[in-house]
Amino acid sequence: MNTVSASDTFQNRPPVDSPNKRLLGIYLNDHLAGATAGVLRSAHLARTTRGSALGQAIGPIAAEIAQDRATLLGIMQDLDMPVRRYKVCAGWAGEKLARLKSNGRLIRRSPLSTLLELEALRLGVEGKAAGWQSLRRLSDLDQRLDPAQLDQLLERARRQQNVLEEWRMRSVTQALG
Repeated sequence: MNTVSASDTFQNRPPVDSPNKRLLGIYLNDHLAGATAGVLRSAHLARTTRGSALGQAIGPIAAEIAQDRATLLGIMQDLDMPVRRYKVCAGWAGEKLARLKSNGRLIRRSPLSTLLELEALRLGVEGKAAGWQSLRRLSDLDQRLDPAQLDQLLERARRQQNVLEEWRMRSVTQALG
């Protein structure tokens, strides 16, 4: 009787089979579109709040969000996943279109704008964290994924969520209270 241990199965397992690879490519490109929007939104918020306490808090997060997008691109390259430019363009266009939404003022920035931008960023970072968690789960099946790197990315996303939530709650009072 020939028995195969779990470690033998793991070592002999191919990285990701083709149907799963195709779906993983779609998944990662969807996250890349979201990351593209997140980079633009966070940079915009950091720029519009420059010189304030919020700007000081958001500036480093905006830089980290840009780094996280670059890391996602690196992971996609490691996994041999092509970048779908149309999805990146959709993320870019969606973020630009979101800026056209009226927030009760035509000329000056509304306090509601800051609240909604913080909420959008908070949701984006939550989505990013879910993506890192998914990849972390797959790192048990694919040795091209670095579990330690994914753990660090997930921890950073959680820290970003906490900072964004703190400022979102402050913004609620300023905008609506």
